[in-house]
Amino acid sequence: MKLIFASNNQHKIEELKSFFKNESADDRVEIVSLSEAGLDIEIPEPHNTLEENALEKSQTVYKLTGRDCFSEDTGLEIEALNGEPGVKSARYAGENRSFKENIEKVLANLSSYTNKKARFRAVISLIIDGKETRFEGICNGKIVNTPRGLEGFGYDPIFIPENSDRTFAEMSIDEKNQFNHRTKAAAKLVAYLQTMKSNSGI
Repeated sequence: MKLIFASNNQHKIEELKSFFKNESADDRVEIVSLSEAGLDIEIPEPHNTLEENALEKSQTVYKLTGRDCFSEDTGLEIEALNGEPGVKSARYAGENRSFKENIEKVLANLSSYTNKKARFRAVISLIIDGKETRFEGICNGKIVNTPRGLEGFGYDPIFIPENSDRTFAEMSIDEKNQFNHRTKAAAKLVAYLQTMKSNSGI
């Protein structure tokens, strides 16, 4: 099944392509990026929740193409910071979307706290034949005081998932996908498509 992924983030595209390639042939989803779909657009994320931003992106692509699609929005939610940076994760330190500056702001704001608990939360908005369905994926973990690792993107160098002693940035894509919030949401998407397929008698 082909789905347009409403994102220009190459890191996210690579992660999800890596996840879907490991699905069985019958359940595999082929991701079509915005550029591959001929869409040279940057979709805004103006809302105060991940759910609303995800819906904004999927609806925009569906209205432009009429094709089945999905979008995703993710936030890093830190317990001691009352859920910040949350929906503002990509622009926490300003509109320039600097990974380095975002990390520096998180570490500065968290420096006086001993509680380092955090989680990544991803919301996928899928539109099939005009109907929207949402899926959530959560990865619990903690923040480390010093960035570690050269892989990944965003806050990966300072986030260690539960049941690991390495940051996301110290893992390969396949290793990260064993914990990844985004792939947890994508797994629910696959299960939903399986149910749709079963119910349709295909």
